[in-house]
Amino acid sequence: MTSDFADALASGRPLVLDGGMSNQLESAGHDLSDDLWSARLLAEDPEALVKAHLAYFEAGADVAITASYQATFEGFARRGAGRERAAELMALSVESAREAARRARTDRRLWVAASAGPYGAMLADGSEYRGRYGLTVAELERFHRPRLEALAAARPDVLALETVPDTEEAAALLRAVRGLGVPAWLSYTVAGGRTRAGQPLEDAFALAADAAEVVAVGVNCCAPEDVPGAVETAVRVTGKSVVVYPNSGESWDAEARSWKGRSSFDARQVRRWRAAGARLIGGCCRVGPETIGSVAAALAPV
Repeated sequence: MTSDFADALASGRPLVLDGGMSNQLESAGHDLSDDLWSARLLAEDPEALVKAHLAYFEAGADVAITASYQATFEGFARRGAGRERAAELMALSVESAREAARRARTDRRLWVAASAGPYGAMLADGSEYRGRYGLTVAELERFHRPRLEALAAARPDVLALETVPDTEEAAALLRAVRGLGVPAWLSYTVAGGRTRAGQPLEDAFALAADAAEVVAVGVNCCAPEDVPGAVETAVRVTGKSVVVYPNSGESWDAEARSWKGRSSFDARQVRRWRAAGARLIGGCCRVGPETIGSVAAALAPV
């Protein structure tokens, strides 16, 4: 698929992604214990989202990932929002990132990636780290297509099909993204050399190898230690650009709704990821603007 974003990837220069939206909002005092997570602020405080995106742009990020990971028609309906209002809120997630780009004090080209999280994110029970929801590929496609249409209508630069736990949901997303006119990246959440559902990454990445809409494949919301092997596999299997944005290295306890362990994210690692073939590099949960600034410095031309 030809687009400005695809052309930027083809240039070979790495693009720096932002870090975790939730940790940035929590550091500003926002309570995200709600089932809608950061998507709740689309209705209640969109300016907070603009400020969070701006912090990452000013730290050195080239790409902002919108606060729509948990934004779904079903989730908003539980809060009394009809389909028209829900679509408006999804579009606002893109506009909030665009507004941050307008405010950023930089001459760099800045990009907006519209986040589409997995089905399990809507359930808000941690099942995005397990997959295998008991739904067919066709049922998952019917869930994803309307929200992808709503996000695509807001004209992001790219759709981020992210934190995908298994190949069945990946297959559904690849079908759902067809014909939308917006490029996409597909990134799995993994443990070692397998998806969270236990499928080999070779098989997982192979699904996207011939998908014209997909301009990058990779991993996110995983341990930094899982990145090098995933990059090598993605390059070998697909030949596409590779996207990586792991967590800090801490682990999420879905029952306690808290992070445990220590950070193992070291910005110096990103040079190795780039050398292996990664072209979109950033952080996910618990990776903040300071770390993204270090990533941008590590990837800056010598």
